[in-house]
Parts: sequence; structure tokens; C-alpha cells
Amino acid sequence: MRTTLKRGLGRGAAPNGEAKAVFPPGTSSPVTLYRQSETTGLSRVGLIGRIAMWLGIACLVVATGTAGGAYLYFHESVAAVAAKTPEVRKAAKQLDIPLPGQPAVGLVIGYDARKGEGTSGRSDTLMLVRADPETDSITLLSFPRDMRVEVRCPNRTPFFDKINAAYATCGPQGSLQTVRALTGVQINYLITVNFRGFRQIVDRLGGAWIDVDRRYFNDRGGPTGYATINLRPGYQQLTGRQTLDYVRFRHTDSDLYRVARQQQFVKAFKNQIQENFAATALPKVVNAITNNVEVAQGGGVDVDGRTVLSYALFAYGLPRGRVFQTRIEGLEGFADLTTDSENITRAVTTFTHPDVESSEKATAVALGEKPKTRATPAPGQTTVTVLNGNGVSGSASTAGYLLGQRSYQVLTPPNGLPANAPSFDYFRTQVYFDRGQKGAREAGRKVANLFASAELRPLPRPVGQLANGAMLTVVVGQTFHGSLASAPIDQTPKRERPAVVYGPNAAIDELRERRDRVPFPLMAPTVIERSSWVDSELPARMYWIDPDEKHKAVRLVYRMGSNEYWGVQMTSWKDAPALADKSLTRRIKGRVYDLYYNGPKLHMVVLKTPKADYWVVNTLLDRLSNETMLAIAKGLKPLGSVKKS
Repeated sequence: MRTTLKRGLGRGAAPNGEAKAVFPPGTSSPVTLYRQSETTGLSRVGLIGRIAMWLGIACLVVATGTAGGAYLYFHESVAAVAAKTPEVRKAAKQLDIPLPGQPAVGLVIGYDARKGEGTSGRSDTLMLVRADPETDSITLLSFPRDMRVEVRCPNRTPFFDKINAAYATCGPQGSLQTVRALTGVQINYLITVNFRGFRQIVDRLGGAWIDVDRRYFNDRGGPTGYATINLRPGYQQLTGRQTLDYVRFRHTDSDLYRVARQQQFVKAFKNQIQENFAATALPKVVNAITNNVEVAQGGGVDVDGRTVLSYALFAYGLPRGRVFQTRIEGLEGFADLTTDSENITRAVTTFTHPDVESSEKATAVALGEKPKTRATPAPGQTTVTVLNGNGVSGSASTAGYLLGQRSYQVLTPPNGLPANAPSFDYFRTQVYFDRGQKGAREAGRKVANLFASAELRPLPRPVGQLANGAMLTVVVGQTFHGSLASAPIDQTPKRERPAVVYGPNAAIDELRERRDRVPFPLMAPTVIERSSWVDSELPARMYWIDPDEKHKAVRLVYRMGSNEYWGVQMTSWKDAPALADKSLTRRIKGRVYDLYYNGPKLHMVVLKTPKADYWVVNTLLDRLSNETMLAIAKGLKPLGSVKKS
């Protein structure tokens, strides 16, 4: 598969266009607290650091417990997570060096070494994590372990096998080379985590809050059976062992669901740590991390304490709703998964260029709202003058040609002047906008996204003399390497009719049986997804949802098709960690709904009332359309007002 996504992955200007450059910690950026209105030097891998200790543990721990002695303890312990095994140190030499101001990508390998399975063990988890300082976002791209790919190993002829064979055959180097060849993405960081460490970290943080979609049960373990598991549905706090059982489970479904559970854990644990963490647990957590985690970075330099701390502080201030889960679509098969290379390319493009406005656009479509559009001139209405600011012959003409191919109107300096900037010492590409032209700033943002590490600024007088009246003037810096980045894929879904039927009978008896045993009013789903009915194994569950047993919850489980489950959760616990990361809020016919998105897919709708909240939760793979999710939520009615049909 050929890809052109190796260059031009973002820029370093602040989202507000005020051109606050993003530098990696340790060069010229101070360690400061993150503020929403600007992008500080706590960027790039800060988000990677947050996920690094197997999907988002260690650095956020530091971010929430760095006062006084906790900081000193951490600072002395960071060196222990540096690459130390020969396999990881060899792989570290193949990592790409992270550049200032550009997004960073980390490869997370979760492995389980067992006796008799070779020295490397098995990589049950392969996930790319990308941090983008321009969009203040994290994107995740997971690879099902059973997906067949061309496996790359050092000093070996490539061969086709399941992607986890890369680690089993050649260790971290195999996984790194295979994923890089498959995606074409530059990888700056490598994080390996032993599953034993994963269990310890979760336990020492007090457990993980996970929304379990259905009943999971198997008591026949051992060599001839599957891994044992015993979980009931509902939002709940799981131990390290239970969490590991959940994210690795796949015996009655497939690797697609395992990947979804792993990405679900990333978001859930991120919310939990960001909202609630006891600094007193820090020493135990750091000990678990340093014994089971290795972190390598490009350039052959170990991660230092100042770098990780600054990354963590940035991560702690990440805006809500900016974690995007990317999935490889079109996978076919069960034990062996295959897909067309075009689906890989599309997933990689979505991963490297997230559509950060996807939730707003998807909501507007689902509710029939008029989308809020910014007055951004089209490329054909945008004039651009391109100047050489790096001294490399042909840089300006190449950039101008590429912009022309994107339909931009490219001008030249006036009076036959050469297309050279006032100097050739520009490191980052600069995109200057003419304040006097309507929409120039917005057009400048769009163009700056096409250049690697570009900064957006108002047009200064010395450069303005060469602009020839253009709306934008681009000064090509050293970070330009002869190509432009791909534009984000517009993920706005098409409007659909809600796939629902009138179905209060499915759960009304279950709710009536429990209504006198909960201290809040129950709601009955009067419309349900048209192919669904309550699960026959465990249709409803009533339980204490919070650790202090102050709040009860009722969970309804609906089964759709052969192996898809969605649910309705009712509880008076309004501070659940899962509720912290809402994307949007809408008032519909006098009722308030919080909306939670996975990219353009509506994963959860929460009806807010004074006494309780009522969650409508999509399937693990978000199979219910946005319109269906909203229809079910709007169809929630007080139990006493609903009669069986």
C-alpha cells in the first residue's frame, strides 16, 4: 500500500491564530499550567505521555499529584521507564525524531509473555496514539491482532501473517516496522507495557470505571477453555484483573469488539484520572509503572522528568470531547481479518487529520439544525503570494504550484521583484493574513493546516510590500519539504430516518419490579431500535453504582442482531467520571440532553433531570445511528405514564 502521509502533519500555531509557537519541553518552553485560550509549550507528546503508560495512565497521574514531594518522587523515578531491555533499545534507534511544533505519534504495545511462547510473548494490543497541538486533540488507531498484513522484521524477508506475529517473531522492532510500513506514519515514541503492570496500575489507582455493555461470563478456564470472566452489565468500578479480562475478551465476538473495548478503556480511564485521583497513591503507581513499562523516544535520548511533567500538565487541560477513536472499516472474517488497502488509507487519513468539528456537524444533521458555518473563503476566492524564506532554490515555486493544484489563486510579487522573503532564516513556514480583507484569518488557518509546522500571523509591513495585494502571503520555511498535507476527511454523516419502533413492552415489567427500590423516578424507553429486545440472559440490573453506596442505578440491556448490545442506564449519581467528557449540550422540547461523541458517531445521550440522569448508550461499535440514539432518548417517559400496549 502506498501512502503520502509521512510529511506535513500539522502546524505549531495556536488555535486562536495568534501564532504562539509550540516547542517541545526541554528546548525553550517553560513548564506552565495549561490555559484553554492558548497553546503553551506543553504540547505534542504531552498527550502521548498521557496515554503512554498503557493507554493513558502514568503522566496523568503525575498531572494530578505533582505538588511538593510527589513531584520530587516522580522526577527521580522517570528514568526507570526509559528503554532498558535490548529489544526496546534496538527499536528505539528506528524511531523518528519528533520535530518542534508538529504532532507526535506513539506506538503502544501491550504484551503478555507466557512460558513456552518464545522470548517476546504476544502483543494483544497494538495502538497508535497521535497528539496534535494545533487542534488540541488525541486520535487513536487500533489494529486488531488477527488482521492479516505484510509483517516486517529486521534482516528477514517480509511475509504475510496476523499483525501480532510481528511481535511474537521479532519483538518490538517487528511491530514498529510492520505498523510503519502498513500506515506510512512516522512514529516518534514506543511504549511497551506488560499486562501484569497494567493490572497493578489499575488496582493502585483504585480501579477503572468502565461501562460494561452486557453480561460477560465464562467459568471454564485452563488449557482447554477460554479465559474466565464474570462481569454484569452497567457502569461500574472494575479491578485490574476485571479490567484486563474485559479489554482482552473476544471469545463470543471478534477482535473488532476487543479493539472497541480497548479504546473505550482509554477514554474512560482518561476521564477518571482527570476528574479524580488521590496524590497519596502516586508512589505505588510509579512503582508499578517503572517495573512494567518502557518508553523510548526518537533521537536516542531518554525521556526526562521535566519533559514528562510538562506533557502531563498540558494533557490535564485537554478540552472536552477531543479524544477521537479511529477504526479500520471493512474488516471481514473471524479468526483472520482482511480489508481492502483503501480502508487502511482512509483510517490513516482520519487518524492524522481528525475532523474536530465532526460532533457539531453530526448533531446539526441529526436534529435538522442549520449548521454554523464560518465565513471562510473558498480556495478559488483566496489569493496567495508565496515567498522563499529558507534559501532553498525552488521552494517558493514548488509551494505555489501545489497551492495552485488545490485551486488557490497564486500571485507573484509586484514590479517583477523576486519571490524572496526579506531574509532566508525562517525555520517554520509563516502564513500571513491581510487584516483588511474579509475572511483572511479563516482562510489563513486553512492554508496553514496544509504546511508542516506553519504559524499564522497578521501581515507585517516588510512582507506586505511583497504581497501584491494578496489575501495571504506564505513565507516558506525550513519545515517545508516539498509536499502539502491532506485535508481532513469530512465525516459529516448523512441524515437518516430513526430506525425505531414503539416498544415499551420490552422493559416495562422489569422497571415496575424495581421502581419501589430506587430513590428516583424511573423512565421507560417507549421507542427502541427496531431489531432489538431486552437481553434474555440479564435484561435488567439494579445495583449501587458509586463506591460510597449513596446512589443506586438501574441498567437495561437490549440485544440487537446476533451480538450487538445497547443500553439505558438510570442513576442519581451526577458526578460519574463518564459524564465529564461531554461533547455538546442541547435543549429539545424543554428537556436538556448532554451528547457524547466518538468522532461523528453519537455514543451516549444523557437526559438531565433534577433528580436523576438517564443515559442511552450505543453499542461498542456505535451501530445505532445518531438519529436512532436521539429518538430513543427523546422517547424516555416517566414509568407511571406509560402503559403496556
